[in-house]
Amino acid sequence: MGDSEAKGHALMAEARAKLQKSTGFLSFIFGGSAKVEEAVECYQRAGNMFKMAKKWNEAGKAFCEAASLHAKAGSKHDSATNFVDAANCFKKADANEAVNCLSKAIEIYTDMGRFTMAARHHQSIAEIYETEAPDLEAATRHYEQAADYFRGEESNSSANKCVLKVAQYAAQLADYEKAISIYEQVAASSLESSLLKYSAKEYFFRAGLCHLCVDILNAQLALERYIQQYPAFQDSREYKLIKVLMEHMEEQNVDGFTEAVKDYDSVSRFDQWYTTILLRIKKTVQDNPDLC
Repeated sequence: MGDSEAKGHALMAEARAKLQKSTGFLSFIFGGSAKVEEAVECYQRAGNMFKMAKKWNEAGKAFCEAASLHAKAGSKHDSATNFVDAANCFKKADANEAVNCLSKAIEIYTDMGRFTMAARHHQSIAEIYETEAPDLEAATRHYEQAADYFRGEESNSSANKCVLKVAQYAAQLADYEKAISIYEQVAASSLESSLLKYSAKEYFFRAGLCHLCVDILNAQLALERYIQQYPAFQDSREYKLIKVLMEHMEEQNVDGFTEAVKDYDSVSRFDQWYTTILLRIKKTVQDNPDLC
């Protein structure tokens, strides 16, 4: 056992001892609440010692103890802060416990009306479900909640970042209507800003590809709408690719479809999301020769 870990355990024992002294009638008369405050400080110091020793579970538990004592004393903000400290430790050792701690912090922040803070921690939970504990449906739920809270606080840029994640995962989970609706809404919103206008073509492109996963006719109608909303889209490589892909789909030309995707990818690399969606569209051509 390293020096920092040993100090951490000693501080945990000291905190428990102080809590035992804080109970009973005499302790109430002779400063029981002061002992509780001292215990909180010991737990926090213990947490920091365990962090130095990279004992992440022990550090998380120490900060949880401090958070619980703050909550009992009615110190909501301090309690939430320590639950977040605990979550940051648990992220390195136990993703589920990290989510539990962040959920407790969110409950406190929403009760206090601190919705921006709550939104950020919903975002953190979503990120955990993206990486440490993969669960796209859970990630989507938390990104949706974060977006709602951000929008309610007029943090529209942060809300859009979260809602675009919702669209990304909705498409991956084959909920194309939901993804299309979000991409079209964000594109329309982007067109209202001279700074964001250029990004609309990406969202129309993503929506168009989602349409192709479902139905070519609706995709054609959608493209016409997009051009009416944003005439410059017609001159983009993204629009031209969708048009070429639709032609190859109508001709059931799988090789032509593949070549068109390769040509585009040689200039602008597709990320994993695009690759997944394009492979699904290609599969609809292979599996349904009478698609059109």
